[in-house]
Amino acid sequence: MKLSADLKALQGRLGHEFSDPELLIRAVTHGSISSARGDNQRLEFLGDRVLGLVMAETLLAGDKTASEGQLAPRYNALVRKEACADVARQIDLGAALKLGRSEQLSGGRRKQALLGDAMEAVIAAVYLDAGVEAARAMILRLWGDRIDTVDEDARDPKTSLQEWAQARGMPPPRYEETARTGPDHAPEFTIRASLADGTSAEATAPSKRQAEQAAARTLLDGLA
Repeated sequence: MKLSADLKALQGRLGHEFSDPELLIRAVTHGSISSARGDNQRLEFLGDRVLGLVMAETLLAGDKTASEGQLAPRYNALVRKEACADVARQIDLGAALKLGRSEQLSGGRRKQALLGDAMEAVIAAVYLDAGVEAARAMILRLWGDRIDTVDEDARDPKTSLQEWAQARGMPPPRYEETARTGPDHAPEFTIRASLADGTSAEATAPSKRQAEQAAARTLLDGLA
């Protein structure tokens, strides 16, 4: 089977040429489009586990003295949906996605959850096509410096802010939605994070969770 031009280009960005191109086609096919080949949901399930195994092994090998408590937040930072979506944007995976009309019109090629799921599906496709070593090589290449600098991203900003407040006898921070803009299919949320002493910071992002995290990080940076 021949791949379309956009999938051939994606193959190059992945650094893996598929023996079974059908796997790549399925990996980029979203459930919003009718397809006899099926969509990428089952591949996503497998890819999440392959990514987890590779990252767990890599972190263990990279720091032989780290405790489980130190490794867990690093692991979570590398395998979370935001990280997968960032890698997907890096290789312009969105341009190759096969979406139904509704998803296309609602900006599906830019949606974080959709991109993260597709990245996991692509990992599974490489694993099924050529085995765990091929999947590992691709993951380590694409995640690249994220692995070396993971400590910078490993701490959840909301957790860190709450610990900062508790250490000073304050109640947990409050998060308030102060604005929502944009169309229904692509909203932008503005969240204010506030401490009991009146210190606050705002941030805007495509989801409430992202906006809360960004506001917490901004507030923490101001406290440092």
